[in-house]
Amino acid sequence: MALSNNVIGAINFVAILLSIPIIGAGIWLATEADNSCVKILQWPVIILGILIIVVALAGFVGGFWRMAPLLIFYLVAMLIMIILLASLVVFVYMVTLRGSGHLEPSRAFLEYHLDDFSGWLRRRVESSYKWDGIRNCLSSTDMCAELNQSYRMAQDFFNAHLTPLQSGCCKPPTECGYTFINPTYWISPINTAADLDCLAWSNDQNQLCYGCSSCKAGLLANLRQEWRRADLVLLITLVALIWVYLIGCCAFRNAKTVDIFRRYKQGYT
Repeated sequence: MALSNNVIGAINFVAILLSIPIIGAGIWLATEADNSCVKILQWPVIILGILIIVVALAGFVGGFWRMAPLLIFYLVAMLIMIILLASLVVFVYMVTLRGSGHLEPSRAFLEYHLDDFSGWLRRRVESSYKWDGIRNCLSSTDMCAELNQSYRMAQDFFNAHLTPLQSGCCKPPTECGYTFINPTYWISPINTAADLDCLAWSNDQNQLCYGCSSCKAGLLANLRQEWRRADLVLLITLVALIWVYLIGCCAFRNAKTVDIFRRYKQGYT
């Protein structure tokens, strides 16, 4: 039984290590400008990673010190953690399934529309109450000011590969027909009826297109890209965690079998 318990302790040490990429994914999301403004996914991921550490520590202690109640707690709690992690992986995949950008003539960057994204994501930004705080957070960053430093000529800007946020928030929609002065200053629109965002654009550097639907769509596109990367890390960790859990279950069952056989043998003799 001692060998099986040591195995359980060892694999729970592996489970502790597996919680590191989960917490790391949450911290990475929290450091990204768009996610830090929205605050949706990072904290659930970080909290789940911490809970997995706590559960794995219980299994580690229970395995090496042969504390059956802790091992039982570990088996039940880790199963719950795996179910929660799997649910999170599936949820993130489903809400980020839609949201591809659209090519515009003579432009290297993509433009985005709110209708392309899942309803759940759209509801995170559609209400003015939620968007006002996000808008103030985005406008405090230097993502648009960086464009003015990088692109002086119109053709250079049109050939640039902008992030979804920069495409949606730092310039007017292409179909409005504005004339380029610099990346954040445009004049003389040709077709303001093409999109409501054409009228929402402002050359005020604190306003720009932060009030545009295209900015909301650009934010969601950025979130989609980052969430899908984090989701891949969570998926790989989930698969590894399931294997660790199954090995732990087998070791626990073997330990119980050996213990029952030992008691039976002692009673027989």
